[in-house]
Amino acid sequence: MTKKNKFGLAIAGTVLLAGLGWIIWGNTALMIQQYTVASDRIPEPFSGFRIAQVSDLHNDVFGQDNCNLLQKLAESEPDIIVLTGDLIDSRHTNPTVAADFAQEAIKIAPVYYVSGNHESRMVETFEQLVDELEQIGVCVLRDEAVTIEKNGAEIQLIGLDDIGFYIPDTSGVSREEMALDYIRSLRNPDLYSILLSHRPELMDVYAGGGCDLVFSGHSHGGQARLPVIGGLYAPGQGIFPEYDGGVYQQENTCMVVSRGVGNSLMPVRFNNRPEIVVVELQSEE
Repeated sequence: MTKKNKFGLAIAGTVLLAGLGWIIWGNTALMIQQYTVASDRIPEPFSGFRIAQVSDLHNDVFGQDNCNLLQKLAESEPDIIVLTGDLIDSRHTNPTVAADFAQEAIKIAPVYYVSGNHESRMVETFEQLVDELEQIGVCVLRDEAVTIEKNGAEIQLIGLDDIGFYIPDTSGVSREEMALDYIRSLRNPDLYSILLSHRPELMDVYAGGGCDLVFSGHSHGGQARLPVIGGLYAPGQGIFPEYDGGVYQQENTCMVVSRGVGNSLMPVRFNNRPEIVVVELQSEE
């Protein structure tokens, strides 16, 4: 082999190792993605209220006992933490990881949780997880609403089960229509409403229900992201998904989609770091 060929192989090997290292780093280097959401419906006492979102953990672990993930959460100084589904994974289930993470997260701020499509695939395990989470002190919202009070003002937090739990009856009402009915029955129009629901492809439903702000996940950021183009594929949306991560507006509804922190069927992300989303509310009164 000539010196020229040896040099070429060395360069190619270096580039390959650098690329592999970059991919590994990009799948483990947690980041905080911050947004500000402003509205004249947000009460003044909630101006500056911080909501940290963790979505699609899928039993993944960042550092021993998820210490890296918990440290990032603490650094974000949230008033509440919302977990928007797929806390566990139906393909490599370990509810202990989810419960242990929640037990530490609740020491940082109150935690609210809704299910994802993976929970809907394993109902018995999910029910056991719900029991554990509730014992820890997590507020599990299953087609339910609660109010959060601060200095005499209130906002509303609504949580929907993943539509995989819904069983359509013989009347022909679809799962999407069932979700819309739940939102309309739960939403208090006099309060600023925040909806936790796993699937961003249901944006029409959320807007139809009149929600002010929605936290969603599920898309994994499109798994692989390209400059300008964005995500390449998301479950429920297919190729070049419309809602792959970020902030979207439809009518009076703002939706924040997390790229999530974990992986599932596709074990590797590309140009798509795992993220904790932090939304700060801003009153326009």
